Amino acid sequence: MTAAIEIDGLVKEFGRNRAVDGVSLTVPAGTVLGLLGPNGAGKTTIVRMLATLIRPDGGRARVAGHDVVEEALQVRSRIGLTGQYASVDESIPGWDNLYMIGRLLRLPRRRARALADELLERFRLTDAARRLPRDYSGGMRRRLDLAASLVGDPEVLYLDEPTTGLDPRSRNELWDMVRDLVARGTTVLLTTQYMEEAEALADRIAVIDRGRMIAGGTAAELRARVGGQMLRVRPGDGADLADVARRLSAAGEGTATVDHAEGLVCLPLARPGDLTAAVHVLTDSGVAMDALDTHTPSLDEVFLTLTGGVPTEGRTTG
Repeated sequence: MTAAIEIDGLVKEFGRNRAVDGVSLTVPAGTVLGLLGPNGAGKTTIVRMLATLIRPDGGRARVAGHDVVEEALQVRSRIGLTGQYASVDESIPGWDNLYMIGRLLRLPRRRARALADELLERFRLTDAARRLPRDYSGGMRRRLDLAASLVGDPEVLYLDEPTTGLDPRSRNELWDMVRDLVARGTTVLLTTQYMEEAEALADRIAVIDRGRMIAGGTAAELRARVGGQMLRVRPGDGADLADVARRLSAAGEGTATVDHAEGLVCLPLARPGDLTAAVHVLTDSGVAMDALDTHTPSLDEVFLTLTGGVPTEGRTTG
């Protein structure tokens, strides 16, 4: 398949901090790549480089066949960007926002007017066309922001945490719109703090941690990396979760992680004997357990295992 995005050894430094450290990946045209990582991992920095907003300090990147440094103007004419916060002008009506962007892109007046009407209808905002965006609901503002990013009919669309702060219904509506865009041939690079979102939309997922790509593949392939089953242990009240995780890590090939919010310790079961070994460790250590079960790992647990961190849901990512 033709590559819409090609990244080879991309590097970006801010002072002594290497925010992006040699990332390489390819996104085939007409697909969705989910870019996941904990706070400060470098996801947004990658998007900013691919959008020509900042220059890489090393490596190369091509978008829609054009180099992001040497052919920045050509790249800009082929991309759209929806960031973490609405970028539309909240002091003018929704229709005027889309018309203004069309004119800034040098569309003829008639075409800019028609496109504003088309996009408002497509995103179910026609009734709010003459209202100010500051009076929109959160979901309506995000839909207007997404519509604004499509005025230039981009080949490649960057969605940087597009559903942050939305209620479940608005989030599902936006997901349907993204699926429609991909069905029309748009390539999407999605950064998200919701594991469920990545699994729902992305054809492939890249996990970024401390500026480096540490894993990539489909959701099923990433699950396979941490084993076919996951052991979940809920120790009794007052138990030292970190100590339980250390003991379980010593019992098998995988690394146990702690979910403080849920009071759980999770261990990937990489080998047939890992479950028996883990139970023996818990029994021998005298750890009281309120619950113990095994199940197919969720994408949240895959993320925990790969990064050794905590789930990103509800956190700001970078």
